[in-house]
Amino acid sequence: MPDRYRRLAADSTGQLGAFTRRQASAAGIGSPELRGQVQSGLLETFGARTLRPTLVPATALADLHAYVIDIGAPCWVAGSSAAAIHRFDGHRLTKPYHLLVPRGRFVRRHGAQIHTSDTIDPIDTEERDGLPVTSPVRTLIDLAAGASRGRLTELIDGALRDGLISEDLLHRRIVALRSSGRPGIPRLLEALEGGEVTRGGHSWLERRFLALVAEARIPRPRAQRVLGRRGGRLIRVDFHFERTDLVVEVLGYRWHRTQAQMAVDAERANALALAGRRCLQFVYRQVVAEPEYVVATVRSGLATPP
Repeated sequence: MPDRYRRLAADSTGQLGAFTRRQASAAGIGSPELRGQVQSGLLETFGARTLRPTLVPATALADLHAYVIDIGAPCWVAGSSAAAIHRFDGHRLTKPYHLLVPRGRFVRRHGAQIHTSDTIDPIDTEERDGLPVTSPVRTLIDLAAGASRGRLTELIDGALRDGLISEDLLHRRIVALRSSGRPGIPRLLEALEGGEVTRGGHSWLERRFLALVAEARIPRPRAQRVLGRRGGRLIRVDFHFERTDLVVEVLGYRWHRTQAQMAVDAERANALALAGRRCLQFVYRQVVAEPEYVVATVRSGLATPP
């Protein structure tokens, strides 16, 4: 093998045979030589500036590598293609391949679906199988727009089972990305909320509040305490600090609440006030992203005499 081809092989290591014309030129292989290799059937063109040997098996993974190097950085495998790379349950690597580039890049490739985004933080990307790919958490968030709640629940449970994600990181990224207009986030939150019911325990938000209390060495409150009745129904609060009049409510995953939900919350708060209880309420974002505020407010509530 001539030295120039050895150099090209070294430069394109990990690309499953594919290489760009620029890599070939850097190795000392010019356009006429490449053209001759294509005409003789030893090479085939791929995309706008990529070639690969015809003897290398054209697998789906090899195709994906070729797309990524042909488009050039920054470019990440995303969506269902990223789910297949991460081995999410029920996902296989098939066309059209899904690729993500920053908004403002205008890219088209036959056989690939190109997505754009204003927000691609380093925490949302990684390398897997030699490919730049969206992280498992970012992949879940991106998939949420086109998946049913039941399917999302399966994906979340599978990713947790396989150690691909943690609940804490998933919720932190939801908070960080929710303002960027992602239509899938409300559906993802619904799947999380429904999943808590099927798991039979406290919601993640309630568990997170208890963790904050424990870390701050605040006495553990009693959870799901019945403290009275309203309209013939029991008033059940999320947390009650025993031997005090202080109760705490954590207000679910949704940050947009309907008028009916707000009315119910107001009635509950009024009933607790009339029963001599002080009620602190924390919304999802505060528990996830403002733990210092939550802890300080609880401390203040416990220190204030009734």
